[in-house]
Amino acid sequence: MHANTFDRYEARESLIHRLDPRVKVVVTVLFIVSNALLPDGAWLAFLLAWGVVVLANIQAGLGISYSFKRSFIALPFALPALALIFTVPGQSVFTLPLGPWQLTATDAGFIRCASIVARSWLSVQVAILLVATTQFPDLMHALRHLRVPPLITAVVSFTYRYLFVLVDEVMRLLRARESRSARLPGYRSGGSIPWRARVAGHMAGQLFIRSYERSDRVYSAMLARGYDGQFLTLNPHRMRPHDWLFCLAAGMILLIVQIIAQV
Repeated sequence: MHANTFDRYEARESLIHRLDPRVKVVVTVLFIVSNALLPDGAWLAFLLAWGVVVLANIQAGLGISYSFKRSFIALPFALPALALIFTVPGQSVFTLPLGPWQLTATDAGFIRCASIVARSWLSVQVAILLVATTQFPDLMHALRHLRVPPLITAVVSFTYRYLFVLVDEVMRLLRARESRSARLPGYRSGGSIPWRARVAGHMAGQLFIRSYERSDRVYSAMLARGYDGQFLTLNPHRMRPHDWLFCLAAGMILLIVQIIAQV
């Protein structure tokens, strides 16, 4: 029940879905690095990069706005970039009085802030596209093929696979609390804020203990079933001609984006 909540894979029949997962991981990383290397204010290059993401969404059968709509969840993490509007030297645009201080916004600050937001926004979109077109076991298998440290892939694999178990434990704790909390109609249940904080602390401790014990039982069950530290997948991972062609085409497109940014 909870696995579907975290699984963002969209089953489709498309070229991008059929690509080797190693290709998709490498192209995604190259795309993010390419965005990071774009100079501030390279709006045409940013627009072209976004066009590439939109075309990939269409080719994958996800629709034009699939990754666009889901990428807004990451915009709050770019809010610290707003400080650059007032800290980067440049031509003054307006002055914002703040108590005894005067904050001066500059044109260079606006350009720097907008560029950072554009880079982050595009990187999140291509990451969403990667997750939507690649099954999680294939993604982990690709990371192992690309020589990502086994400890990192194991931690990520276990975190993803058993996150729904943690959610299930939380729901059990909440149900237990509700069953033991009587409430008269028209009256608010619970006590003061310190009392609520103490109850929440006890629940967090119970969650840790239950999760630790559950993880030990799960790991013992995995060992009894032959787990040797590697998650296997039924999908064969072989680089085929269209995988190499896609890598070449993606590399050329990213090179064109960089050339346009320098013009």
